[in-house]
Amino acid sequence: MQNVLAIILGGGRGERLYPLTKHRAKPALPLAGKYRLIDIPVSNCINSGLLKIYVLTQFNSASLNQHIANTYRFYPFMKGFVDVLAAQQTPASPDWFQGTADAVRKTLWVMSPWKVDDYLILSGDHLYRMDYRLFLEHHHATKADVTISVVPVEESHASSFGLMKINDHGRVVEFKEKPTGQTLANMKVDTRVLGLSPSAASKTPFLASSSCRSPHEVPPARGFRARRHSRSHP
Repeated sequence: MQNVLAIILGGGRGERLYPLTKHRAKPALPLAGKYRLIDIPVSNCINSGLLKIYVLTQFNSASLNQHIANTYRFYPFMKGFVDVLAAQQTPASPDWFQGTADAVRKTLWVMSPWKVDDYLILSGDHLYRMDYRLFLEHHHATKADVTISVVPVEESHASSFGLMKINDHGRVVEFKEKPTGQTLANMKVDTRVLGLSPSAASKTPFLASSSCRSPHEVPPARGFRARRHSRSHP
């Protein structure tokens, strides 16, 4: 896993959790006493053998930056780090981050010297356990350009999320942001392609992207590799 670099997105305003997010970003919210939400993806990375980790921050980031600086210190021989990349204005880019994709794009110049083969892009405010090694193995086996971890959801929740449509081979062929009506119905897929049982597939015929907040949430994540086509992964 030496050739993989993890990028954790430090979150936006977190308005749904206000006033808890009045003075801190959502990933900095306390969890189980002494932990923070950001510790979940960082822990998943470390336990998956991913030790090169950048956290991209911008909004209400003081508490988050302080927690990361005081918590994660690797021994020198481990060749690992958890570093904060805060939004900054430069002569070439005078604007702050304009979204998650823009945040990654504007910080690639910091990451490119590592010359890694894969970038694993994660949310900093999701609560889950995941072995990213299995995800990356699937990504390499399919020889995809981009692999996206998705969440099967029920129809009653589907219109609240960005939805993806896949073909019988798991390739992403369409994306719609919070569709309704007939557009929503057209986004149904046979989720048995992703390994769900027939009964589970009939209950969850939609695939939600990383903004998912369903009651049965399975954590989303994103991976990237410059290859041939995109695939989804449960």
